[in-house]
Parts: sequence; C-alpha cells; structure tokens
Amino acid sequence: MFSILSRSIPRRTLVQSVRYVSQKSTVPPKKKVKSARAKATPPPPPPPPAPETEATANAEPSPVPEPTNPLTGVPTLDFSPPEFQKESQTTGAKSSKGSLSTSERKRQFMGRVSLVLLGLALTGQTIYMGREWEEDELKAKKLKPEQAPSTRWGRTKERFTGIFNYFSDPAWPELLPPPYPPPHQKPYTLLLSIDDLLVTSTWDRQHGWRTAKRPGVDYFLGYISQFYEVVIFTTQPHYTAMPIIDKLDRYNFFILYRLFRDATRTVNGKIVKDLSYLNRDLSKVILLDTHPEHVETHPENSIVLPKWKGDPKDKGLVAMIPFLESIAIYKPADVRPVLKAYAGKDIPLEYAKVEAEMKAKHVAEWKAKHKSIGPGFSFGSALGLSTTPGLPKDQAPPTYLEFKRQEAQQHYKEEMKYINDNKEELERLLAQDQQMMNAQVPGTLLEAMDQIMGNAPPPAAPGAAGTTVPISGSPAAGTSSSQASPTQEAKA
Repeated sequence: MFSILSRSIPRRTLVQSVRYVSQKSTVPPKKKVKSARAKATPPPPPPPPAPETEATANAEPSPVPEPTNPLTGVPTLDFSPPEFQKESQTTGAKSSKGSLSTSERKRQFMGRVSLVLLGLALTGQTIYMGREWEEDELKAKKLKPEQAPSTRWGRTKERFTGIFNYFSDPAWPELLPPPYPPPHQKPYTLLLSIDDLLVTSTWDRQHGWRTAKRPGVDYFLGYISQFYEVVIFTTQPHYTAMPIIDKLDRYNFFILYRLFRDATRTVNGKIVKDLSYLNRDLSKVILLDTHPEHVETHPENSIVLPKWKGDPKDKGLVAMIPFLESIAIYKPADVRPVLKAYAGKDIPLEYAKVEAEMKAKHVAEWKAKHKSIGPGFSFGSALGLSTTPGLPKDQAPPTYLEFKRQEAQQHYKEEMKYINDNKEELERLLAQDQQMMNAQVPGTLLEAMDQIMGNAPPPAAPGAAGTTVPISGSPAAGTSSSQASPTQEAKA
C-alpha cells in the first residue's frame, strides 16, 4: 500500500507533510525549575542584531531541521492532530440573573418577613424575661426575695438558664404530699438511704447479685418509726429499689414514703438529694446517708455514716437509735444546731458520754435532795402513790429520757406482737391488694390507650371491693403508688 501511495503522491510533497506533522507533535523539552536566586537575577540583555547586508538579504532561508526524538535521535513520525483553540460561542439566550419568577420573589419576600418576625419575637422574649420576680415563680425556683437576682440582666439570665433545668432538677416541685394535720403528723422527718446503710449488695459469677440486710435493720425501722416520719430516699431507680423496700417493710407499717432516682438533682455532674424540694420544714428534717456528695446542698441537715460492707457483727445502725430518739423526745425547735455540734464526730460514742453525764448529774441531784428530806420519804409515798413501783428506796428514779424510752420499747413490743398474731390476715390482705393492682394493668393496647385518655379503669375483680387509703404517697408526689397498709385495714 505504501508503494501505491508513493506513486500517486510526489515524494517531495509527502516528505514535507510528514515533517510538518512531526514538528507540530514533538513534545517540547521540560523547562528546568530555576531556584529562587536565579529568578531574582535579571536575564542578560540580548545581543544587538547584526547589520543586514546584500548577501544575507539575497540568501535563501536555511531548511528547517527535521524533528527528532531527543532520546534516540531518530526522526519521529507522530501523527497526533494539533489542538485547535475553541472559540467561545454564544447561544443568544438571555441570562436568568436578575429576572426571577413571581413565585420566587414571593418566596424570598416571605423568608425575609419570617426572619424579621423571628428577630422581633426573640427581642420581645428577652425583654419579657427581665421582668420583676413573682411570688409563685420564686417559690417554684426555691429562691428567697433577698437571694434572687435584682438586676434585669440577672433576672433574664436566671430565667434563660432555668429552661435547661428540666434535665437536672427533680421530676416534681414537691416530692412529698402536704403533712397530715396534728396530731397525726409526726413532728420530725427522717430520710434514709439504702445503699451501704440499710443493705449492701454483692455480685459474683456463681450467684449474681445478692443483697444482705444490715444487722438490726428491722428493729431500727420498727422502733424509730414511732418518733419520725420515715422516708426512703435513694439514688436507685424504682425498679431496683422497690423490691428491696418491700422486703424491709412488707406490710407498709414503718416506711411512709419512697423517693427514687427521679427525685434527685444533678449538680456539676453529681447526684444530689436537694431537701428544698421535700415540702417539709427543714428545721425538722434529718438525712442519714453514706455518700458525702449526696448531701452537698444541705450538709447541716445530714449525718454521713461509714459504709457497711457486710460485717455480720456490725452495730453501727442500732447505735444511732439513742441519739435519734433523744431528739424526738426532747423536741428541739431546730435540729440543725444539734447536728452541727456532732459534725465530724463518732455520734454514738459522743452521745453516750453526754447521756452518761446527764444520768450522773440526775443521780447526784436526787441524792442531795433525798438526804435533805430524809430517807424513805417522798411526796408520792406521803399521798399513797408510787411513781416507780418495784424500785428500791435508795435508788434514783429513771430520767425523763429513760422513762420515754421504756414507753417506746413497750409500744414496739406490742406492735410486733400484733403483726405476729395477725400475720395470716395481713398476708391475705396483701395478696388481695396485689390482685387489685394486677387487675388495673391494661391487658391490651386499647385498654392502655383508654387509661391514657383518662377513661374509667376496668372493674375490679369480685370480692376485691373495699376502701383503701394510700399511705405510700402518690405518683404525682414522687412516691410509690402502693395501696393501703394491710395492717391498717385489719385494724379498721
């Protein structure tokens, strides 16, 4: 084919075409990168052009050398076509910039109006947040007028930050219902933790979680409930703490209210039991706990005891009874100064010393008075009365504290005897209450929706009718929703 092509096309024309194409397609050598110093040095000026003479003017131009491969020196025959510069072509269509449709203009206008309204609303809300404090608002925030911010900026900041307190504050502004009217309401409230105070829990692979009751916890709850409104205040959720509390007080005799994790407050990432939400006079409130971080907001109302780790010979809980019962018997107007006097001390040991001194003083006064009147004489014996039957004449009568303590111990024995004598009836009433609670649990999705919408619950099972009085609080107050104490129904 090459021979045919060479016959039809002159050889000189073919050679010139090949030279032209190869010259166009030859890749120019890469330029060497000059250093910064070389770039800074200006290039030397070009030499002056030589004067044109007649010989040079009439001379023929030298032939263009054939392009060769710089590596092999062989003439190249690359036939890559030359790249032509593309000229920009216009279609004649008009640009859409500056020419929006009516719907786009309306959309932009409504967007601007929305931003303006949003800015005005934020400005108005900020101004409204700086208004003066209201009495109900201060009560909800647990603030006193002298403690609340007085400047507009301070009020605005306090109200704005209060929006986010929903995630850190207790679920209810008042954790306990209002106290009973006298004489049914006990004068003092005792808050008890669970973990490492009443019980302790351990875990192993063989048995899993096991919970042990502290020695004397049953006696402690039964005896001290005569003087105090006993409330369990734990940081555990209700589904883990409720079974433990049911074991400690099976018939709801001693524990009146139960507060769980949702009744606590988060301060600086720590769980705190804020007593200002308790709905009780703090001058009559005592909190027993084993974690100092739980009582940071009200340390003046708190007693932090050492943790119980399962020692079967422990007597730390029972040793606190004399101190607690003396407060309830002598009835101080404010318990906080009393707790402050024993802060950082071994309370059972220190109080035992104080009570021994009081007893010695009482005996010394009685002996001094007995000597002045004469042996064997007393106003009671003169009237034919005896305040301490069976007591030797040369022995001092018991103190007021000892007398009240004897009454409380006698009352505790009678109460325990009643529980033991009526245990079968109490168990029956407890099972009946459990059946009533199970009957109120919705069995289908429709029943659950009816209860959520506030419709009437399903009718109770036959034989389960009766009047019950909740003594463990209501869910709205942050306490359990258990039914009345079976013992109270049995007594009724």
